[in-house]
Amino acid sequence: MRIVVAEDLTLLRDGLIRMLEAYGYEVVAAVDNGPDLLHALLDQRPDVAVVDVRLPPTHTDEGLRAALAARAEIPGLPVLVLSQYVERLYARELLADGNGGIGYLLKDRVSDIGEFIDNVNRVAAGGTALDPTVVSKLLHQHQLGDLTPREREVLAHMAQGRSNAAIGSALFITEKAVAKHTNSIFAKLGLQSSDDDNRRVLAVLRYLDN
Repeated sequence: MRIVVAEDLTLLRDGLIRMLEAYGYEVVAAVDNGPDLLHALLDQRPDVAVVDVRLPPTHTDEGLRAALAARAEIPGLPVLVLSQYVERLYARELLADGNGGIGYLLKDRVSDIGEFIDNVNRVAAGGTALDPTVVSKLLHQHQLGDLTPREREVLAHMAQGRSNAAIGSALFITEKAVAKHTNSIFAKLGLQSSDDDNRRVLAVLRYLDN
């Protein structure tokens, strides 16, 4: 698997490179700023990009904007954001694009290397990997109608790409109860339900982007 890494902190960038290479991935480019990231993505067309949000020269949202610009040229380019921050505006734009794998993880919550590698693989394969804190911050920016507190919990887990069985296990409720909450959520949000977990996530994220 070919990967582009964008991180301006040298120690963290080198650590990511060593970790990914230890798992057999090829890091085809490692950059520390937005313009170089855009160039690397368009030139290398990697299987997945691991991108920080705040990169030089602006140290604001340079990484996310470069990733979005690259996806405009290469539809479906898999992008896994790894950052200390939730940049809401561009995060919603990235996550609402249903074409290709997407992910948004917070650095200080990534404590398990195996889980991180699983997320890299999931995004590269076209799936979704979202930190619960990211989901929560995006959800709180929107009015969610008449959703109950339990339905909000289920929706947050849905947006992380979890199946009904996985949601039930996390919330200590039956899979049947999760299905009931899911159907209620779709009805209240005016969304069509689907057995495809990824389509469910993308439908929710598209709603959040409205």
